[in-house]
Amino acid sequence: MTSDVSAPPGPGGARPRPTGVPDTYLELLADLQGGFLDGVRSANPEARVPWCGRWRVRHLVVHLARIHHWAAAQAARTREVPLGRGPFVLDELYARCARELRDTLGGLDPDATTSTLLGPGPVTFWHRRQVHETLVHLWDLRTAAGLPATAPAALWADTVDELVTVMQPRQVRLGRMEQLPVRVRVEAHDTDRAWTFEAAPEVAPRPDVVVTGTAEELALVLWRRRGVDDGGVRVDGSREALDALLGSRLIP
Repeated sequence: MTSDVSAPPGPGGARPRPTGVPDTYLELLADLQGGFLDGVRSANPEARVPWCGRWRVRHLVVHLARIHHWAAAQAARTREVPLGRGPFVLDELYARCARELRDTLGGLDPDATTSTLLGPGPVTFWHRRQVHETLVHLWDLRTAAGLPATAPAALWADTVDELVTVMQPRQVRLGRMEQLPVRVRVEAHDTDRAWTFEAAPEVAPRPDVVVTGTAEELALVLWRRRGVDDGGVRVDGSREALDALLGSRLIP
């Protein structure tokens, strides 16, 4: 198994695409958005999405549409025009915002400097960020509708990588979560990749807990879509150490 992150991030946290997925994140984004739109048109808008609090499918759809709209403005460095409060025709709203994001990202130089969650960085940051936002919410939508949700293991591993290399450092920097008092290591046995979450400088390098599973199961646990005790992951070491991570504001 590889030791921690296998490819260093570029400026703004951008990374090369994971092996085993389409040639560009934009191609992948289009595929995921198409799957989400298909789900919007077939799912019951009042179906519950229990791992997202009180949300129904309709809330999920509006949320992802707003995120796409906001991300397009961030990437283009333009003022976001509010979408309003609705009510919305869900498939029309999502199709419009998804297309806006793709057209915006596709029309920008991928290496141009823009605003990212980590400060100035390349437009490709948003290619990757919106792929993972869409992937997780596509899982939400299909699972809420009682349908299977599948994606390549390499893509789920890249989701874990983003949490470790982008989300956690950002949340710590913004004061939304404290530096971890322990070291948590996660290992995806189906992709031969492993990561160790950042901890306070004085914490010993040896991990307090190692969590092993498929990349998908690890991503879903870290995104709080699955519980540690739901099956699919193995925990070796301090459960308290893992709970300290999962109980933090790892996810914005």
